[in-house]
Amino acid sequence: MVLFLTILSGVAWTTVYICAILVGFRHKSYAIPAAALGLNIAWESIYAVHALSTRISVQGVINIAWALADVVIVYTFLAFGRRELPGFVTRPLFIGWAVLLGLASFAVQWLFIAEFDWDPASRYAAFLQNLLMSGLFIAMFAARRSLQGQSMVIAVAKWIGTLAPTITFGVLESSPFILGIGALCSVFDLTYIGLLLWAKRDPGMLARDRDSGGLPAVP
Repeated sequence: MVLFLTILSGVAWTTVYICAILVGFRHKSYAIPAAALGLNIAWESIYAVHALSTRISVQGVINIAWALADVVIVYTFLAFGRRELPGFVTRPLFIGWAVLLGLASFAVQWLFIAEFDWDPASRYAAFLQNLLMSGLFIAMFAARRSLQGQSMVIAVAKWIGTLAPTITFGVLESSPFILGIGALCSVFDLTYIGLLLWAKRDPGMLARDRDSGGLPAVP
């Protein structure tokens, strides 16, 4: 059961990342919120290297694949992200902010490891940043007021990819913390899925909102 849930999570999150790459290039945007992307590439690269230096496991192989995919997603953020910021954010300021965000993300991951050691740190950090990502997807939808850089496949696969380890660690291994954080992720993920369904049913709604004084559509 645990192996099945691990593979299910791996496949679901790999789907998220592949779709994020495709959507990013197709929409000339980025499909993973910036703060979550920084924490993700830090988590996945650290634990991929750790897996290579200790013993290779199914999760270790998955982490390596995720880390490689994240490199491409980071490229879409660096290539297209500045255009979604106010005009006073010059290219050097944008790059400086991206570097600071990346360094902070790696620092946070190492602080988790220093405090909890490798296995607990990997779980606690993963679920907390997952909850952050769930909230940021909703914020991204609201800020863009369009489906730019967003996809129902990403939304559903992210929910499934989080639900599987929630069952593994929260239910099968009886962790109230992970069960609670995972349940909150599902609440946010299902809310985001509902927002995308709503927008797809009435695509003119977002355009009318922008025309009535909302933010302009993302180019």
